[in-house]
Formats: sequence, structure tokens, C-alpha cells
Amino acid sequence: METKAPVLLNAVPPYGHVISSDKWRNSSLLQSLKGVKLIFENELGAADFHLPNKSRILYVSECDIIARNSYKRKLVRYRNSNSSSFQMLVLVENTRVSEQYFPAVQKFVAFDLGLTLLPISGQTEASQLLAQMVMKDNPFRRSSSSRLLDPLVLALVQQVPGVGRAKALALLQHFSSIGQLCNASPAELEPIVGHAAAQQIHNFFHKSSSSAAR
Repeated sequence: METKAPVLLNAVPPYGHVISSDKWRNSSLLQSLKGVKLIFENELGAADFHLPNKSRILYVSECDIIARNSYKRKLVRYRNSNSSSFQMLVLVENTRVSEQYFPAVQKFVAFDLGLTLLPISGQTEASQLLAQMVMKDNPFRRSSSSRLLDPLVLALVQQVPGVGRAKALALLQHFSSIGQLCNASPAELEPIVGHAAAQQIHNFFHKSSSSAAR
């Protein structure tokens, strides 16, 4: 059994498949996942899913967030299992119940650990996002703006306060990845969306430590 774990930690499923931790077997997330074949394993380490595009995904639920510091141990373990050949993604439920804690989670994931955070409303949206990433090339790795204009990616950007459809389209045509958008300065954003929206977008991705603590 011990010799199996390292292989699975670096396992890449074939196109159209997802390797899932066995704990997700009866979840609504996987029951909603259409057109994707599932491979269940118990030896994925801290990750919940492996995708064909060499992405690992950890899912942080509303319950994880409300439990406060327990999610931090899970995230640190996940980050420490990183392989240079994999992209590490974190799906975080941002709901009416968990939204008050979201800035602190965002700061810990993106700034303290340096991982890519993708906010989702729940398992249904996560299922749609997984399907899109499995059946196509990963939009978060590609430099092509046409790939970034996928409706699901567009919807993610529109979750940022002050960003409607028109501004989201303009941003995704200018920045080659979600990561570049997250790291853009207000000065880089302002020519595209204007001063007020640029500050709102920057604040959304760069909550200060004091804001996260409140």
C-alpha cells in the first residue's frame, strides 16, 4: 500500500476522466458532473481531484470555513504536497453564510500560501467548472484570450464587485490569465475599467491583513 501512494499523488487521468478522492463518491458535486468518467482512489493525499490537464484541486466547503482554523491545516498540507508539474487550485465556497470569513480565507490561500483561489457558490457550480476544465484545455493555464472568454470563466470574473459583463470581457481580452488579473495593480486596471472599478477589483484580490481579520 505504501508503494502505491507516490504513484497516485502524481497520477494524471486520461482525457475526459477525473481522479476523485473516494470521500466524494456520493456527493452532489459528482452526481451533477455530466460527460466525465470518474476514477475513485483513496491515495490522493491532500487533494480532492486530479484533472487531465495536470491540475490538482482542493475543495474548501462552507463548513470548513465556518470551522475556522481547521481549513488552514488542510491547505498547508495540500500546498506542501505540491509537485512542480501540477497546477494547484483551490475551490472555495463563498456563500451568504461564509462570506464574512471569505477575505481571511482569500488572504491565506492567495498571499500566505501562493495558491490559485477560485470562488464558487457551491457544489453545482464546482461541478460545472470541473466539467469545463476536464473537457477542454484548462482556461487558467492558456494564454489565448479566446479560451479565457469561456462563459464559466467570464462568470467567475463577474463575481468581482463593480465588474459587469462588459468590463469582464474587456479584462479577459487584456490579461492572459486569471492569475495576471489577480495580480494587476490599479494603474494597470484603470485604463481598461476606469478608476473606481480598478480600485474595487484590486481591493477584492488584495484584502489587507486588517480587513481580513475583521
